Order: sequence, then C-alpha cells, then structure tokens
Amino acid sequence: MLTKRIIPCLDIKDGRTVKGVNFVQLRDAGDPVELAKIYSDEGADELVFLDITATVDKRKTLAELVTKVAKAINIPFTVGGGISTVEDVKVLLNAGADKISINSAAVKNPSIINEMALEFGSQCIVVAIDTRNVDGIDFVHTHGGRKPTLLRTQAWAQEVCERGAGEILLTSMDHDGTKAGFANEITAEISSMLSIPVIASGGAGNMEHFKDVFTFGKADAALAASIFHFKEIPIPELKGYLGEVDIAIRK
Repeated sequence: MLTKRIIPCLDIKDGRTVKGVNFVQLRDAGDPVELAKIYSDEGADELVFLDITATVDKRKTLAELVTKVAKAINIPFTVGGGISTVEDVKVLLNAGADKISINSAAVKNPSIINEMALEFGSQCIVVAIDTRNVDGIDFVHTHGGRKPTLLRTQAWAQEVCERGAGEILLTSMDHDGTKAGFANEITAEISSMLSIPVIASGGAGNMEHFKDVFTFGKADAALAASIFHFKEIPIPELKGYLGEVDIAIRK
C-alpha cells in the first residue's frame, strides 16, 4: 500500500504567507521560507506554494522565493499561481521547484496540460481544481476561486488525467478554512475514477479529519494550511495519530 502524504500549503501574497476562510478574509501567517524549513524539519512529506495573486510581472519575485525555499528544505515542493506557459514552468523548475500546479491556465487552454506533460513529464504537472457545489452540481472555479465556470468538476478531472496531469489537487471551496472536515464524498468519487493521485484540500480541523479523508475520501494525500501555520496540529503528532489508526504514512 502506498503511504499517504501530509502536505502543508503556503498561500503566498506579496511574499508573505496568508490564510483565509472560503478564499477570503486573508490574514498574515508568517515568512514562507521560515515556515517551509519548519515543516520540512517536522516531517512534512511535501510542500505546496500557491502565489494567490500572481501576475506575470511577479514571476521573477516568485522564482527568487522558490530558490530560497529550495535551499532551506529537503522535501519535494510544488509551486502554483499565474503559471500559463511552458516557459513559466521552466523558470520555476530551474529555480528549484519539483512540480508546478496550474488551474486557470488549464481551464482556459486545456492543451497546455498536454504540452507541459510532454515537455517536463507528467510527474511534474499538478492540475489544481477549485470546486464548489451549486444546487447539487459540482462546478470548477478559476482565478483563485473568484470566477465560476460551466465545467463539471468530475468531467474536468477525467479530462486533465487523460491529457497527462500527474496529480490533481482538489480543493473544496465550500470546505476551505471552515475546519469542519474535508469534502470526502467528491474526493472519493474522483479518486475512484482516476488512475492518478488526488490531493484533498479544504476543511482540515482536527486529526480525525485526516483519517476520514484517507479512508472514506480515498485521498492519496491531504493538504492543509491554517491548522499547521497557527500550530493547532503539529505534524509529528498528526503522523503519530495516523500510525496508531493504521493509516500507512511515512515516518
């Protein structure tokens, strides 16, 4: 059985780590390089960095931050936010990122997934899907969750898998920052449909939520932010608990 991964997420705005609820009400959560080093030392399996207000002119700033982070940690990390071309990917991988994450660019131009997977290998390409349930139907949202689309989440997940994505980062906007638990139902549905790993994101509030998303939710990895940033759940304790309840995790 493949071990499950614990992944802290650092949402970056203007070079600082921030965290909100349902994608709004952002508050400062610290220096991203310092936090990255702490998580790496504590036993996180990977890190995800999302530049939530990225624009092309800030790409250079993000690349500099990626280089600093890469020097401070010894675990894989994924960078996302404003990435839309093969050249963007090249810059960030050269700066030290192990994988990149795309969302809005993939929705706008789905063939970019094929291009990036062909150029860098599927293992480097994570497609982030921000989903919200509207009248019982799950729809994809883009632009940091601000823009609804008519894409059905499940169908889009299937398409990105077929186009060569190596992994899906599935964030439930309804659960994000609520600490009421992950969206286990849709996570399980998509995990069961696809041959690639699914990272569950949005809603972690206690250790049991992680157990639930790995069992009921069938997730391959679980991502969280505020509970780690604000020291509500230390990663070593979380891993200890998951080991006790027979979830296969990396020690």
